[in-house]
Amino acid sequence: MLTQARLIRVNQATQAVEPMLAESWTTSDDGLNVTLALRRGVAFSDGQPFTAADVVFSFAAAYDPKSGSLLSDSVMAGGKKLQVEAPDDHTVVITFPAPFAPGIRILDALPILPRHKLEAALKAGTFRQAWGLTTPLGDLAGLGPFVVSGYQPGQRLTFSRNERYFDKAADGTRLPYLDRIVIDIIPDQSAELLRLESGQLDMLTSEISPDAYAALKRAADQGRVKLLDLGVSRNAEGLWFNLKPGVFAGDPRAAWLQRDELRRAISLAVDRQAFADTVFLGAGVPVYGPETPANKRWYWEGLPQTPHDPAAAKQLLAGIGLTDRDGNGTLEDAAGRPARFTLLTQKGRPSLERGAVVIGEELKKLGVAVDVVTLDSSQVVQRFLSGQYDAVYFNATKSDLDPGTNPDFWFSSGSAHPWNVEQKTPATEWERQIDALMTKQIAARDEAERKRLYDEIQKIFYEHQPIVYFVAPRIYAASSARVLNVTPSDARPQLLWRPEAVAVVH
Repeated sequence: MLTQARLIRVNQATQAVEPMLAESWTTSDDGLNVTLALRRGVAFSDGQPFTAADVVFSFAAAYDPKSGSLLSDSVMAGGKKLQVEAPDDHTVVITFPAPFAPGIRILDALPILPRHKLEAALKAGTFRQAWGLTTPLGDLAGLGPFVVSGYQPGQRLTFSRNERYFDKAADGTRLPYLDRIVIDIIPDQSAELLRLESGQLDMLTSEISPDAYAALKRAADQGRVKLLDLGVSRNAEGLWFNLKPGVFAGDPRAAWLQRDELRRAISLAVDRQAFADTVFLGAGVPVYGPETPANKRWYWEGLPQTPHDPAAAKQLLAGIGLTDRDGNGTLEDAAGRPARFTLLTQKGRPSLERGAVVIGEELKKLGVAVDVVTLDSSQVVQRFLSGQYDAVYFNATKSDLDPGTNPDFWFSSGSAHPWNVEQKTPATEWERQIDALMTKQIAARDEAERKRLYDEIQKIFYEHQPIVYFVAPRIYAASSARVLNVTPSDARPQLLWRPEAVAVVH
């Protein structure tokens, strides 16, 4: 986003597809072929001309199995690669393997990389290690509005203006407006907010926590900061268990820890309105599935609303062998072992920390013990990607509102299918059903049919609840009063998804 550019961009405020490196495109009548005309006169930050060969290379790097790219799933259609050709330096022809309704929205996921810098590494099978913390900054090159000019591990990243950036403002002014962006790494949001209020920061990279709202509202009323209400989030934090088959082999909890009934019981046990009031200070709405009301186009209006019913939750737990056998208030399995699991979440994020505590407290009332462990964000992600966990409470963010552009989340083979990533074949029958429905959904050219299929997917998801959702927060973002030209979005980074347009008053 800061140092790289893409062929097109999905406007995070309007959801419209906008030209970037591709200035125009045409689509065949059957939707299978798209011909993109590239901007002329564009160069990488090191001066090397940008051509269609860089686009072909970027797709090859994303698809290369040795690279282990997390972007691979995101630029596939129905789990199959796109065919990408460059008939000349300024034209790219993309052929979809089958009808693909989201079309070129998928290209928003792929940064265009410099072939002249990275081709040798790709051929040598070392692409993944080509750019790292020890790479000299002068060896990095990109097409984005900024270049990396400084790095202090664990503390700060500095980005300077890319003097060769291709885009201009409507009045012809060369972008970006800013000469420099400094990103301070502050793991604790309370400290981050104090620095914003005191004028030491200009912007936050994520939404503010509800308990900071009152102080920031006072600062906004005094003209020291700008406070923006962005509405209900398109994403909600959720709880999921490790559903990888065999991961709990030899663990007596295997008899109940991966059962649908456990997740449905948790959904019944948590009072969502009380959750919203406690975790988000009332600034949130209860949710029961993978989409929130903010996704007006794809939200299933028929989604059942799970009631708060602890008694029904206890019945479900009894059905998988968890009962209070000795009257001490703790549920045990048939051998008398207490029902207990560990829940990982991110430290330094109040909504995640409080949410995990609330979940633990609600399950304690049922007799289930929850050990909450807080870790750095990168550690949480590493643990669930490697399958080293019982359960996680985290934000499994989908990258786009159109479900067809989130195959890494929906397909069982996906790298962002968090409860059981990158399955070679679907581990469950319901995941097999979702795979089949998603294949039809992304191929259907009739929007009503796509909606019907996605409603069915949400229905299956609700029945099995691989992720239990509770509340979608209301999103507030804040910046210093001197920041201009911000186009806010409820998706992260709320205020910096168009960094080239941002300006400040000196």
